[in-house]
Amino acid sequence: MRAAAISTPRLDKMPGMFFSANPKDLKETGHSLLDDKTQKRRPKTFGMDVKAYLRSMIPHLESGMKSSKSKDILSADEVMQWSQSLEKLLANQTGQNVFGNFLKSEFSEENIEFWLACEDYKKTESDLLHCKAEKIYKAFVHSDAAKQINIDFRTRESTAKKIKAPTHTCFDEAQKIIYTLMEKDSYPRFLKSNIYLNLLNDLQANSLK
Repeated sequence: MRAAAISTPRLDKMPGMFFSANPKDLKETGHSLLDDKTQKRRPKTFGMDVKAYLRSMIPHLESGMKSSKSKDILSADEVMQWSQSLEKLLANQTGQNVFGNFLKSEFSEENIEFWLACEDYKKTESDLLHCKAEKIYKAFVHSDAAKQINIDFRTRESTAKKIKAPTHTCFDEAQKIIYTLMEKDSYPRFLKSNIYLNLLNDLQANSLK
């Protein structure tokens, strides 16, 4: 089975991605999107988003370009592995992007944005923890947050106390709740969605050429 040669698209060039293409939004390490105010959500034609996204993900299918052994290859086998667990899906950069696009279509992209922000936060240097913790809290956890995540009151209050003396684990409890929410709710729907199935089918068809 041949793998389809796929050039991993830059995040600022990905159509419909949950990361902004505005350079000003990307100037801070990790998730400068934390400083952004959420714009009013407008319904989009999901079918068109899927088609546009697949065109960007699989630019060489119609050209019949031969596969290479580049690290940027995305194979049907790799995409099939995303169905094994949410952990495997999120461990893959392209998987994060595809899943994020799906969540955006369901107006719940704040979940993966928060999860990714927490992953980035864990790698933050100690002297920057306080500043970054405040941004994550204000963007996702505070009761008036523009992209408020769905966590219980106790966890919200507990997190508020932890960021006063932030450590690398102060968002762990909230992150675990959001991961579980995605795992039990969004992830099963993602595996049945057009955006996942079309991508998989196109890669499988190309591997048979």
